[in-house]
Amino acid sequence: MNAIFLTQDDGALIGWITRLLGKIMDIIFKGLDMIDLANVGVAIILFTIIINLLMLPLTLKQQKFSKLNAKINPEIQAIRDKYKGRTDQQSQMAQNQEIQMIYAKYGVSPSGSCLQLLIQMPILLALYRVIASVPAYVTKMKDAFMVLANKIVEVDGGKFITSSEVSTIQNTVRMYGQHITEDNLHNGIIDVLNKLSSTDMGIVAEHYGLSSLTLNDQLILSNELTTGLIDTYNSFLGLNIANAPNHILKSAWAAGAWGLVIGAIMIPLLSALTQWISVKLMPQTSSNDKNKSSQESAMESSLKTMNMVMPIMSAWLCFTLPCGMGIYWTAGSVVRGIIQIACNKHFDKIDFDELIKKNEVKSAQKLEKMKQQQEIMAAYANMNTKKIQSNANYQNNVSSSNNDNNTKNRTNYTSNAKPGSMMAKANMVKEYNERNNKN
Repeated sequence: MNAIFLTQDDGALIGWITRLLGKIMDIIFKGLDMIDLANVGVAIILFTIIINLLMLPLTLKQQKFSKLNAKINPEIQAIRDKYKGRTDQQSQMAQNQEIQMIYAKYGVSPSGSCLQLLIQMPILLALYRVIASVPAYVTKMKDAFMVLANKIVEVDGGKFITSSEVSTIQNTVRMYGQHITEDNLHNGIIDVLNKLSSTDMGIVAEHYGLSSLTLNDQLILSNELTTGLIDTYNSFLGLNIANAPNHILKSAWAAGAWGLVIGAIMIPLLSALTQWISVKLMPQTSSNDKNKSSQESAMESSLKTMNMVMPIMSAWLCFTLPCGMGIYWTAGSVVRGIIQIACNKHFDKIDFDELIKKNEVKSAQKLEKMKQQQEIMAAYANMNTKKIQSNANYQNNVSSSNNDNNTKNRTNYTSNAKPGSMMAKANMVKEYNERNNKN
């Protein structure tokens, strides 16, 4: 598998999407730098807003399906109840036709929601890869890290990092340093540096003498007097977004920095809370619908459970992953919540009678097309049935002809038996038995 960190992803499925989103992220960061506001946290928020706005047409289609689904489901269930227990082919075809007409009446596709999710899934995966590895796509971040990587390669080629006895550094190398190879040495080292906590970065910086390195006369790593470029880029509301909240919480608690303690706790809590609110704003099916099938009830129960579990999982992941991921998830939930509120207000104004009237012509055309398809399928089915029957009759005739030929062959064979042979004696026994049976 190709590297998904500093070495840009070039996978066949989402590689090109990741690179495209990475270019957007790079443009945003350069724009912020032009107004002296170069900050990864701010860039992530703007990036999340822009991507969600670009995906708005897909979101609107999905939300329209979800909203109309609450209106459509009772009618579909009534059709299923109508054909309940009727498993013959004609009844099944009639049921499917009536269900298709319900969807056509409201102008939605039964597979529409799934299609939107399939389109959005690669985009979401690509978003995660860009956020997880900002230096791979943001030029200014990469330039700053590259100065550090050059110094490390010059000293020992990264041997201290890969052979470190510090457990946290070992864990980081094991997870993100698999690409520290001869052909990808600098990028692999930056993969690791980008994931090191501030404490571990201090250990590495002390060993390699990185604290005095500069880029364009600006210090790259912070010291007691000056804030370095990387910390300036990564500092968001006082938190280093490259660090995980659990790491910030431990170090801040030990130092008595209660503001950082509160900030480290708020990142996972806000992520869980905003996701829960976003889920609650989504269109909900009525739980009092008595016409629901057992399968639909089970699916609804599973969905409710997942909606409760996901915010909890989000809180835990944001507590253990770098703060940048928590900012991304929180910003995404807030943006989706705002879009959801706007969608709810828009779709609440839908006049279903007007919508049905608008789709009358399309529904009639779709019905006619379905009827033609069913007639073609029925004709093919009749042709196949006749062909099968014809083949069966042919096989029976061939079998009967073969049996007659075999009988004739046996008769000819036994009548031509030589006198005194075993066959001639068998014929004598057979004739004797036949005469006795007649008597």
